[in-house]
Amino acid sequence: MRGFLHAIICLLVLAFPLSVQAQSYATLIADDIAFDPVSQKLEATGGVEILHGDARLKAQGITYDRSNDSLQIDGPLYLVEASGTVIRAEFAELSGDLREGVISGARLVYDQQLQLAAVEIRRTGGRFTQFYKTVASSCQICDPDSTPLWEIRARRIVHDAKERQLYFDNASLRVAGIPVFYTPYLRLPDPSVERSTGFLVPELKSNGDVGFGLRVPYFITLGDHADLTLTPWITSQGSNTLETRYRRKFTFGDIEVNGAITEDNLTNDRLRGYVFADGRFDLPLGFSGRFDIEAVSDPGYLLLYGYSDKDRLDSALSIDRIARDEAFTSDLIHIRSLRDDEDNRTLPTVIGELNYEKRFTPRGLGGIATFRAESLGYYRRADEDLTLSGLARDVLRVSASANWRKDWQLSNGMLLTTETLLRADYYEVQQDARLAFSDTLEITPFAALEWRWPMLRESNMARHLLEPVAQIVLTDTGDRAVANEDSLSVEFDEANLFEFSRFPGVDAQEKGRRINLGLTYTREDVRGWSLGLTVGRVIRDSDQGQFSVSTGLRGKSSEWLLATQLEIGDGFDFLNRAIFDDALSLARNEARVAWTNDALAIGSSYVWLEADTAEGRPTNTSEISLDGAYRVSRHWTLSSDLRYDFVQERAIEAGLGASYQNECARVDLSLSRRFTSSTIVTPVTEFSLSVQLAGFGATGIGGESYARKCNG
Repeated sequence: MRGFLHAIICLLVLAFPLSVQAQSYATLIADDIAFDPVSQKLEATGGVEILHGDARLKAQGITYDRSNDSLQIDGPLYLVEASGTVIRAEFAELSGDLREGVISGARLVYDQQLQLAAVEIRRTGGRFTQFYKTVASSCQICDPDSTPLWEIRARRIVHDAKERQLYFDNASLRVAGIPVFYTPYLRLPDPSVERSTGFLVPELKSNGDVGFGLRVPYFITLGDHADLTLTPWITSQGSNTLETRYRRKFTFGDIEVNGAITEDNLTNDRLRGYVFADGRFDLPLGFSGRFDIEAVSDPGYLLLYGYSDKDRLDSALSIDRIARDEAFTSDLIHIRSLRDDEDNRTLPTVIGELNYEKRFTPRGLGGIATFRAESLGYYRRADEDLTLSGLARDVLRVSASANWRKDWQLSNGMLLTTETLLRADYYEVQQDARLAFSDTLEITPFAALEWRWPMLRESNMARHLLEPVAQIVLTDTGDRAVANEDSLSVEFDEANLFEFSRFPGVDAQEKGRRINLGLTYTREDVRGWSLGLTVGRVIRDSDQGQFSVSTGLRGKSSEWLLATQLEIGDGFDFLNRAIFDDALSLARNEARVAWTNDALAIGSSYVWLEADTAEGRPTNTSEISLDGAYRVSRHWTLSSDLRYDFVQERAIEAGLGASYQNECARVDLSLSRRFTSSTIVTPVTEFSLSVQLAGFGATGIGGESYARKCNG
């Protein structure tokens, strides 16, 4: 019967529109309906629904007066709009198009976040909604008599649907029912707004050197594609700071500029500050450009005010084009060191680099050939080298290399690879009195033959893969009479075990005949865990004396390399890389372990490096870092981090944090201590507190796992 009546009412409504607007009709669904042709009134009762455009109205009964195009609605009624706004009320008088009228005893929900309860709501022109004697909150309220965690009470709230703004008159913020803030006027964006001019989340900060202060960001929209954030920060010890952030997107790129200017009494400089800027742009012919600018007034500013822990600033301009078999990159870099023990006059402060690479398949040979052309220059501000130290030298290097590699697979599954490389490097050096010639040409040939035999075994419980590898490398044993600029720090790991040279740059090339040996084992268990092991060693024809003691590559036979990776499910990871001799004495060891589940996330890293004066490390390095977070309950999460130096027997950094989070608020509290000191910074303790309220702007907090639930 209901379905039959529904069909009749739909036909009736199409002939008798509820709105006087042309081509705007409503669909009415009800259990019972009556129409009085004299009074021109239509009455519907029992499970009433009205569908008008994207709006849906549910009520117990309605009376529609065609003479004035008005609706009288008996509640409880529910009005759902296309924007996601939901209104629940006891009684309403609305226009036929639901855009104007009065709603009594109403509760409104915007975007499933912000709730507004009002004695009366007036809608005007489909744009403005006025709430009288209103309470606003995004907290879950199960009992009508309960007090939300936070609420804003106002004499009146006006919602502008076009501008998507909320305007509060005589508003007071209450926390747990206690008034904490009052303002005669307040404007906030509604939950659907992603960008709107106004204040962002404030933050309380305390720093032992700077003092206690409040950071209050103010966000300014500059059209649809740009914005500016200004953040004043005034502290109790007379430090006045203005932070800025500017962002802009273009059709061909984007830029972002971050900076700050500070007036304090901590140095002799009246004003201090920094600027970090970066951007990316699309250029013609498939090229792209990037820039990165980093500048600071004095060495201690960034670390003291918590903007960055960088101790070397690198500003760069680059242009590149990357294709499938071809790549071009260029960089111009300016370096400024903030370290106490480095002199910017003797560092290569300006570096220019050009690189071109082409990959192709040679006719008649097969395999893959790669041609590379490079140019690299270093400039130092120091004058002539009068101390025979080489600390004033300027260098220009132009290089070309050709590489060819081909693989063969034998019938028994073995893999054979042959590879050749020929390098030519020309150097022009100025201001280095130690060199006999200012210009040098170095030719370096390499050849290698590699054998692999991957062996796979599968069972009901696991898959096993075992792969032994042996590689013979031939090259010259002549000295490179050039200054080493880019190969001062050497790593020996599973990634470069089978490389021609383990030096990271070009100025130093690994010399002599050698055999690189390795064995890899991988187990993948059906119970959800996997283990990977790689062990390797280098055996040389003769010791060329190129490597320092801590690298593990010194001597005719290198030390052992062992890399381990263990994964258990999705929550546990263990990584370790160790270099040790036949007596199991460690030269280097790096380890990382992490465990994550729904309530706990912990991780730890450990580094051991043997003392090595060639790498500027006069004593052993032994450091551990710990970090973790534990979700104590649905709403509370505790976190901590620690970095400890075992050699100096003291902590380097330590921190504690606590976070409370539910569906309507997030509170973050952190306490950290930096123990390191130098001539530019001192040990300092920092405190930070920030509070974020959900429901204003697109600032979703947490998620379903943090939201409180009502019983029943």
